[in-house]
Amino acid sequence: MARPSLRDQILRAGLPVMFRSGYHGASVRDICAAARAPQGSFTNHFRSKEAFAAEVLDRYFDYLKGLVNAALNDETLTPRQRLKQYLGVITGKLERDRWMVGCLIGDLSLQATSHSKLLRKRLDSIFREWRTLFASCIAAAQSAGEIDSRFEAIELAEFLLASWEGAILRMKVERSPAALERFKTIAFETVFKPPSAVTKHERRATKRSTIKSKRDRR
Repeated sequence: MARPSLRDQILRAGLPVMFRSGYHGASVRDICAAARAPQGSFTNHFRSKEAFAAEVLDRYFDYLKGLVNAALNDETLTPRQRLKQYLGVITGKLERDRWMVGCLIGDLSLQATSHSKLLRKRLDSIFREWRTLFASCIAAAQSAGEIDSRFEAIELAEFLLASWEGAILRMKVERSPAALERFKTIAFETVFKPPSAVTKHERRATKRSTIKSKRDRR
């Protein structure tokens, strides 16, 4: 009988090893030990650790896209509520890891892009695909009058992803959800605030400015 392939087993085991040790700290020996596979199996299936990391990254993004689609396609919620729901889902998963494990996409962006052209290109492609998913939901929220339309949906999606990834990195440093909660509060009270609320705020600011100008002229 043909021996079963250990490829999937090594890929599954490699994800937590990379989360725990980072791209540079995760050795082929560590990955094979976690998979209970001989090192020869690794070289049979992957031409390098770099190629292996790219496949782990693809699997992780497939998992993440499942979470994104489940949250952003929930028709029981408005588009703006769906954005909040996604961030809430991710916050819950980060809490279960005691704020110690972040996002592999963000981690590899920091660790590998200066050394690996392959991973840099793959990460760029992932971010482009990722932002498109959020841009669609943001555009729907803008059409529904839930989010101000002064900025393009794709630009807001870029802001959301970059800021959220930064908040996750800060979370790992602090071992606390404070950065996540701060981002969510500020983002949805400013950038993702409904147009009516923005207009009301602007009217108040204009009124205060007018009163001040009248006082200055007296």
